[in-house]
Amino acid sequence: MLTGRKEDIDHEVEAALALHDDDPKATTATLLADNHHLRLQLALAESALSRGLVRGWRPSFDRD
Repeated sequence: MLTGRKEDIDHEVEAALALHDDDPKATTATLLADNHHLRLQLALAESALSRGLVRGWRPSFDRD
């Protein structure tokens, strides 16, 4: 989502803050928890996928 224009990114940030009554610590905590959850999901997907099924592709935990 952060590949868009600056206005789009600003809107995303404002929306995230609005969900937490403009509390940056609560917003950051939620985003970190979401990140942790998604990394766990990626690890589960990695262990469940057959290497032959995806022809050697493996998920990446970090951005390129």
